[in-house]
Amino acid sequence: MKVLVLNGSPKGEYSITLQTSLYLEKKFPEHKFRYLHVGQRIRSFEKDFSAAAEAITDADLIIFSYPVYTFIAPSQLHRFIELLKASGLDLSGKFVTQITTSKHFYDVTAHKYIQENCQDLGMKFIKGLSADMDDLLAESGRKAATEFFKYVCWSIENDIYETLPKPASAPAHRPVSRVAPEQDKKSGDVVIVTDCAGDDSQLNDMIERFRAVLKYKSRVVNISEYPFRGGCLGCFNCAATGKCVYKDGFDDFLRNSIQTADAIIYAFTIRDHSMGPVFKTYDDRQFCNGHRTVTMGRPTGYLISGNYPAEANLRTIIEGRSEVGGNFLAGVACDETDPDTEIDRLAARLDYAISHKYVQPSNFYGVGGMKIFRDLIWLMRGMMKADHRFYKKHGLYDFPQKKKVTALKMYLVGALISSPRLKAKMGNKMNEGMIAPYKKVLDK
Repeated sequence: MKVLVLNGSPKGEYSITLQTSLYLEKKFPEHKFRYLHVGQRIRSFEKDFSAAAEAITDADLIIFSYPVYTFIAPSQLHRFIELLKASGLDLSGKFVTQITTSKHFYDVTAHKYIQENCQDLGMKFIKGLSADMDDLLAESGRKAATEFFKYVCWSIENDIYETLPKPASAPAHRPVSRVAPEQDKKSGDVVIVTDCAGDDSQLNDMIERFRAVLKYKSRVVNISEYPFRGGCLGCFNCAATGKCVYKDGFDDFLRNSIQTADAIIYAFTIRDHSMGPVFKTYDDRQFCNGHRTVTMGRPTGYLISGNYPAEANLRTIIEGRSEVGGNFLAGVACDETDPDTEIDRLAARLDYAISHKYVQPSNFYGVGGMKIFRDLIWLMRGMMKADHRFYKKHGLYDFPQKKKVTALKMYLVGALISSPRLKAKMGNKMNEGMIAPYKKVLDK
């Protein structure tokens, strides 16, 4: 079998993720492996896609290999997928899978993103391998990788692959009505971050209506005009020094032009089941913040043109972004049903959130994501010094091992309920004891 590994890491041959494919190549010498460092060489593929097209056409199996960056794949791989779709290659029936390494922070949304785009191309998708960065160094990790590839081979031999339900055809964009802007705008600063093209009249209309009905002053920052020198390289230089290796001023631009706002609105047209490669570059380059939730407590919202109701994975990403960041999601206004009403409601909820400094407790997306970051930063605190200081200052090191009194209480409760005799004597007193603290609150 001819196996083509599309290495989406910007580190090229120095990618940790790539090492798993190299290991599989040695374990399965009967198959011929070929590698394209698409993440590292994205600029050259933008100029000439022919070499990639030839390699993809020739392959029996394609493996997308990449580290997970901010909920999905690196921006460079986003761009490659965009080029692949634009190439017009007929990939119907070609088998494809993926290998990622991460700390399992939203690896599920990254994998779903690749699957959705592969199925757009008519490819036969086989469930991929999500590994921890260190897995290959352990015998158990090497066994998992080996068993994964055996499963891939079995799937191909038996023509077994995954499918996603096809979304309903996207309805036509509903027109957005223009309204006269409020004359007595409150002070404040709401920034609208967008990659809106000049000819994208639909998204422009959505932005203009939102600004007109919003009671706060607003400004638009178009990141498609920002002179990015490139996507995140995953070099960790910023983790140690606080500065990006690119000398394009993005870290200062982010802190001074975006993060100073009272609220942030993101406006985009859906591209390839995501916010598109420009927004992905913007997100990935925010690693200069490390894993610090520097806009915690500030509300956010979205203006989206496209069939958003059909994009379940994108909806998860948007909710996850807000939850992990500690930002109240004031709403997502799309243009598929009643954009005027949805935009007006978003503006109203945002007004309430800003005026009342409204926040909500985190759900699973936020709590789970932050626990992963907590453990990661604690382990790497010697290198990620700024992150470590932030986590200490905000009490984010909430390890359960610190709650010694609670643990001792649970030992006592466990001993009591383990004894049938004592349990019988207690009757309903345990339940009464559990709600006793809450009764005190209610009685105040």
